[in-house]
Amino acid sequence: MIVYKQASTIEELEQILRLQQQNLPKNLSPDEMTKDGFLTVEHSFELLKEMNDMCPHIIAVENGEVVGYALCMHPKFAQSIEILRPMFHEINQVVQNRNNYMVMGQICVAKTHRGKGLFRQLYTTMQTNLPSGFDTIITEVDTKNQRSMKAHNAVGFVALKNYASDGKDWSLIVLQ
Repeated sequence: MIVYKQASTIEELEQILRLQQQNLPKNLSPDEMTKDGFLTVEHSFELLKEMNDMCPHIIAVENGEVVGYALCMHPKFAQSIEILRPMFHEINQVVQNRNNYMVMGQICVAKTHRGKGLFRQLYTTMQTNLPSGFDTIITEVDTKNQRSMKAHNAVGFVALKNYASDGKDWSLIVLQ
């Protein structure tokens, strides 16, 4: 049975990082990236923990193993990851002085658990566990990551804007 919850232990954070490593471009073939999607950001344990301390990450756990996650990234971390700085700049242009949004900093489902509804349930759990005063989830997807684009559209994300940064085309999206 899969349990959806907020990350609360060092071991769970370490498992998030192990799953992340398996899905970074440096560890995937071009065919795997096209078929299964890919992650863009590699987090340090320290930053992952600091983000979790501010707003706990959402995890899917089966038999004590993290099999999926959605990272919660409070706007306070806007300057913490260089490749994400342009995203926060674009968000601020679109939402203009609203701070009631949480950025979903990265979502990943283990290959063994894809196509089973975990993606949707991670977002549902994230919505349920947003901190007081937060009512919006925003993220961005590399438009080359068609699996991710389709999955986000299927759960109700809509485009806020598209933009180019760091040699990539991004779709800034919000969950409706």
